[in-house]
Order: sequence, then structure tokens, then C-alpha cells
Amino acid sequence: MTWIKPSFLWMMYRCGWGEKAGQETVLAVEITRDGFEWALEHACLSSYTHGVHPDRATWQRQMRRAPARVQWDPERDLRLRALPYRSLQLGLTGEAVRRYADEWTVAVRDVTPLARAVRAHVTGGDLDAAARLLPTERPYPAPPAAEFGCPSTGLAG
Repeated sequence: MTWIKPSFLWMMYRCGWGEKAGQETVLAVEITRDGFEWALEHACLSSYTHGVHPDRATWQRQMRRAPARVQWDPERDLRLRALPYRSLQLGLTGEAVRRYADEWTVAVRDVTPLARAVRAHVTGGDLDAAARLLPTERPYPAPPAAEFGCPSTGLAG
């Protein structure tokens, strides 16, 4: 399984500003909107949610068949502290991974220097300078069909 993490600061939390062992290079992967929406439309929640899934067994069956998973993790601030709202993490497996690699990927950029520059400003206490370097992020207007219960795969509860 591979994960799409659309939030720069959440990714910095996850990779320790590109300083965690085995995560020293930070890449920004640009994919098509159609691909991202396909993954959303074919995704199941990564954890059982009462009221969304009829029961735990049904959710487990859905998870085994779904090519994508939606997980919500706390968004992070410049000091990588958890914020009171969550950011999407989108896990891809099987068919979704193939599509991601072969069809959806538009560009790959090394943003390791950016990660280190932002971190240097944060460490130096200049949060305004750090904030000016952050990539622009906006709430994503999810398509109405994306209910994250496995809608288009026929797996929705």
C-alpha cells in the first residue's frame, strides 16, 4: 500500500522534515484530478465507523475489496503540533497503485530543500518566514458521490 498525503505539514510531521531514517528525501507527486477522484470514489474508510458500516464484518469485507482507503489524521501547525481538524490520507493498493503509477502521475518534484528551508525558519523562530514558504493548500471540493464508504464499488453500507 502507498499513501497520498495532500497536506505538506502533515507530511513534514510524518517524515520529520525529511530527517527520519529512510525518509531523507521528500517528493511532491502531482496527480490528475480524475485520478484523485477515482481513488476517492473507490475508497473505504480505513477504520470501522458505526452508522456508516452496517457491522464490523461488512466493513472488513469492503476493506479487502476496495482499491483505496480514506484515513483522517490531525492536521499539523508549523511546529508540527496537532490541530483540532483533520487532513485526508488516501491509501492505495492493487488497481489504484497501478493507476497511480501508470496513469495519474503528472510530475514528481524533490521538495527536500523546501522542507529544510521551512524547518530552518521554524527552528530559528521566524514562523512568518516559514509560513511564506509553504505550498498553497485549499480545501478540496470532493465530488458529491464520494461518501468514503465504497460508493462506486457497490460496497457502500
